[in-house]
Order: sequence, then structure tokens, then C-alpha cells
Amino acid sequence: MTVLFISDLHLSEQEPGNVRAFLSFLGSTGPHAEALYILGDLFEYWAGDDDETALSRTVGTALATLSAQGIRIGFIPGNRDFLLGPTFAASAGMEILPDPTKIRLGDRDVLLSHGDALCTDDAAYQNYRQMVRAPDWQMSFLQRPLAERRQLIEQLRQRSEQAKQEKSMEIMDVNSKAVESLLRSESYPALIHGHTHRPAVHIHDVDGRRCERWVLSDWHSEATYLEWSGEAFHPHVPTKTT
Repeated sequence: MTVLFISDLHLSEQEPGNVRAFLSFLGSTGPHAEALYILGDLFEYWAGDDDETALSRTVGTALATLSAQGIRIGFIPGNRDFLLGPTFAASAGMEILPDPTKIRLGDRDVLLSHGDALCTDDAAYQNYRQMVRAPDWQMSFLQRPLAERRQLIEQLRQRSEQAKQEKSMEIMDVNSKAVESLLRSESYPALIHGHTHRPAVHIHDVDGRRCERWVLSDWHSEATYLEWSGEAFHPHVPTKTT
């Protein structure tokens, strides 16, 4: 049983290399898997399912082609594309999953997450996340004209990039206590997430239980992914053990 995990592709017209790499990945690697899990930030931004572009059509068609071959595609929204909704998901043949989601691989429980909810040291971001993930906020936002939504998202992106320059990498990384609390509450599974763009495998000792935490890589014009072969995880990107 082969299962694939990816995140943080940040697909956009401004990064055609990532788009080409993703389409190639779906056509070559994807069909050999039983499932593909996309753990957030597939797109650089998403203003709503009515924001149809050449890019969204191309990506949606490629995903639907893979899905039609019997490959399950699960998607956990990220901090960039949390407004991706059921209309696009249905057309692309993928299922929107809650964050976190637990799956079974062989005899192992594995927890999937985008990862941003675990960055609890960044209080300003967590306040923002709580606001934009609220159903009332999203409903109100999606009722605005599309042009206004695009403009507001661009403003939010600029503010986010500026804020990153003023924060340390440690603040923007996951909090170990938050990770361990999550693992404890979910009965000590392995954890796979993205968001931080710091690919690695970490080992957490939680109440005497050994828990792996795999951090997925962002993409830079080539496919980087984690593969479950039926017995073990195999990263297709350089990693380190801590």
C-alpha cells in the first residue's frame, strides 16, 4: 500500500515551476498510490470557489483525472487556502478533511495536520487564525465582491510577509508542548504536518511513548513528498533526525 503526503506547494501563476512539478507528480507518481493527502497550502491564495482561473482549472482537472483512477485524495486546508470549499473540491475529486485527521496505515495510527495550529508561540498569528477560521467571518468575507476579496487577500499577504521579517524562526515553528499535548490526546500516533517549511523527522518521547513527527517540505520547482510504502515512511527530500 503506497500513500503519498505533500504540502506547501503554494501554486500560483508567479511560480510556474511548482505548477509543472505538481502536474508531473500527479501524472507519474500519483497513479501508483492508493491515496494522496495534501496537507494545506496547495495554492498560494484562494479567494473563493468562484475565483476561477486558468491555474485553478488546470489543477482541478489534473486532480480529477487522478481521482477518476481510484486514488483517494484528501485535502486539509492551510493558512493560505483555507477558503477552498466544496464546489472546487467536488470538481477536483478530493475530500476536504478536518484538521487534524487520523488515518490508519498498516498497524499504525497517523495524525495529519497542516501544522499552523501548533505554532502557539506566535500569539498574533493564532488570534488571526481564530478569526479567519470562524464560519461567520468566512461567510461574511465570501459575500464580498470577488475583486474586493482579491484585494483584501493581497493586503493580508503583504502584512504577513512583513510580520515574518520581525519574528524569529523559533516563534514561527511549532511548540513542542503543543505537539506533545496533541499526541497525548490522540493516543500517541505518528504526526505528519507541513506549514513550517522545515523538513525533518523528529522523535517525541510522550509519556514514555515514542512518537515520530514528520515535517513536510515546501516545493521549489520539484516534487518533494513523503511516501508510506506499506511498512515504513520514505521521505523524498533531505531530512534530519533530532
